[in-house]
Amino acid sequence: MGLITEVLLLPFAPVRGSFWAVRQALAEAERLYYDPGAVRAELAALEKRLEAGEIDEDEFDSREDELLDRLEIAMQRSTGTGNGTMT
Repeated sequence: MGLITEVLLLPFAPVRGSFWAVRQALAEAERLYYDPGAVRAELAALEKRLEAGEIDEDEFDSREDELLDRLEIAMQRSTGTGNGTMT
């Protein structure tokens, strides 16, 4: 950006900074959501809940499918074989 553009956009600097902070928070939340270690821990906890009788097979299967999908995406991201839609 040129100097004139920067001067004209100066009143909007707090808004631009807020957007940056939101993007950073979303990126961190996404990183944690797709963390393979966290997903594996959730799978282990889910299996314990099934064994303890806290959930039934249908709920286990449904939740397990969601977690395995997340794990697959996490593995694709770590190897760089994603479809290009994620950063």
